[in-house]
Amino acid sequence: MCFRYCECMTDSDLLESRWAAISARLIADGADALILSTGFDLVYLSTYDARRSERLTAFVAIPGATAAPRLFVPKIEMPEVPRSPAFEVAGWTDDEDPVAMIADLIQGAQRVLVSDEMWAHYLLRLKALMPDTQFVSLSDSLGGLRSVKSDVEMQALQTVGTLANDVAAQIQRGEVPLVGRTELEIADDVIARLLAVGHEQVEFCIVASGPNSASPHHNPTDRVVQPNEIVLFDFGGKHRGYCSDITRCVFTGVVPDDVASTYATLKKAQQAAVDAARPGAALGDVDAAARSVIADAGFGDNFIHRTGHGIGTEVHEQPYVKAGNDDIVVVGHAFSIEPGIYFEGKWGIRLEDIVIVLDDGALRCSTTEHELVEVHA
Repeated sequence: MCFRYCECMTDSDLLESRWAAISARLIADGADALILSTGFDLVYLSTYDARRSERLTAFVAIPGATAAPRLFVPKIEMPEVPRSPAFEVAGWTDDEDPVAMIADLIQGAQRVLVSDEMWAHYLLRLKALMPDTQFVSLSDSLGGLRSVKSDVEMQALQTVGTLANDVAAQIQRGEVPLVGRTELEIADDVIARLLAVGHEQVEFCIVASGPNSASPHHNPTDRVVQPNEIVLFDFGGKHRGYCSDITRCVFTGVVPDDVASTYATLKKAQQAAVDAARPGAALGDVDAAARSVIADAGFGDNFIHRTGHGIGTEVHEQPYVKAGNDDIVVVGHAFSIEPGIYFEGKWGIRLEDIVIVLDDGALRCSTTEHELVEVHA
């Protein structure tokens, strides 16, 4: 199927401009070739969402070369492949060896970047055919093929972000009944609302109430929401191929003082990370900005995950905002900032926005209330 995020997605000029930008990054990295297998990276440079199977599909490109990249596909699947001047299509039959074809095309390459989705079976065979070549993970080397968003992509993320924002606002206004309903019933309600505001599909929907809110990746259950407890919502979907992701907590009653003070720490931590997300900063420093606030308040052991993840055509993609990541924040990065504080078996809270990095700092894609809102629905 062909991926689209704007009406011109299949236009060869767009694909060629994308490859030109990636080619420049590869040259700067010292890479002699790029190999992509199935997955979103392949879609990004070809619009082709290839079938995952034991038959190899691979996009092979040499940066700086005059020849267009070559897409190797099983000949039986060639009718499904979109045609574009941006790349050549080479079909192979079951009595041919596509790995040998790739090795022949990139012979002499010293450093080759390979997508994380490539099957080990094929990579090991390539290494055997090219023992003097260094094969490197694409994500480790470039920080992700799609990690730097174009202006059009940044607009797409803002657009889908407003859709999720609308549903979060409905929850905060008390328009989604909570007390007396199960988490599963509430999740179904939220999913319907996400579709109603314009998402074409829903990627996930976490509804975690009471003690379940202490589990960051809780799956909704038949637990009935009670008065005077936390309900944590974390949901997102796709619109024109790009993803939303937002987390908000509400309280079904009057917020107790201990919960209010802890939430104030969480909000301060999130703001610190947003402020730190500026071009030139290290991604690990953005994580540290949030983590230090929470640790200083005595909750360091209760923040049990990274501060954020990249987002785009996938909900989770490069770059990752985590401790020890020395990769640099650049204009065009888009990632979540979502610190959390969790008390196992009791309750937990998280606050998440998607931000886009601009010249002067981070722009939030959601504007709903950041306080812990009391709802009595």
